[in-house]
Amino acid sequence: MDLSYDLSAALEAAEAAARVIRELYAKNIAVELKADKSPVTEADVRAERAIREVLAARTPDYGFFGEETGRSGSADTLWLVDPIDGTKAFVREYPMFSTQIGLWRDGRLVLGVSSAPLYGELAWAERGAGAWLNGRPLRVSGVATIEEAALSGGNLRTLAAGPGWARYGQVVQRVSRIRGYGDFLHYHLLAGGKIDAVVESDVNILDIAALVTIVEEAGGRFSALDGGAIGLDTTTVLATNGKLHAPLLEALG
Repeated sequence: MDLSYDLSAALEAAEAAARVIRELYAKNIAVELKADKSPVTEADVRAERAIREVLAARTPDYGFFGEETGRSGSADTLWLVDPIDGTKAFVREYPMFSTQIGLWRDGRLVLGVSSAPLYGELAWAERGAGAWLNGRPLRVSGVATIEEAALSGGNLRTLAAGPGWARYGQVVQRVSRIRGYGDFLHYHLLAGGKIDAVVESDVNILDIAALVTIVEEAGGRFSALDGGAIGLDTTTVLATNGKLHAPLLEALG
């Protein structure tokens, strides 16, 4: 498979992070709390440093926005990086965490790498080149009604505290199956046609940047819960197989 220069760089950076993560996983490393009370470990910091070194060497003119080191450089072409999305899972030693590397160019997301080294999945996508998981093409399901759908929800704290919770509850009663796979996993499942929709609140763009391109290149749709386009300030998600997007927006609205 021929890879573009940018995608090759992102995959190289993800592998550099994976080496750090494998070295430190299950080693009882110290955990600190950031100002927002979220945990951070030596693995987060070292993995982001490894990613940044690769991307700075390969794409020196691009900007960088990392979970641990912040934002610098170009705003037009910007790497969006979460070195360990799911640090709580990493700390508690279960493998539902991943490295997320997305590329923002001229106002939209154009590339994504989602690497879960302990879970054994590596997904990637680039605009116009399809979506892939462990080297195999991804395609969303053809489910067309809410009643047939498998829905996964995550990070629902804000939704639970607001007026949208009752609408979400009504949707839960309608779907065929409700799950809470969380983090990278429900997006990988969605892109592969295993589930049909994902609802999340309390996210930031670094959590989802890579996954937007993966889901969309697999044939799905990705928006905020109000239907708005994904941007750098996005905090909510409705991701679907495409056919369910309009019905779910209406049901959740």
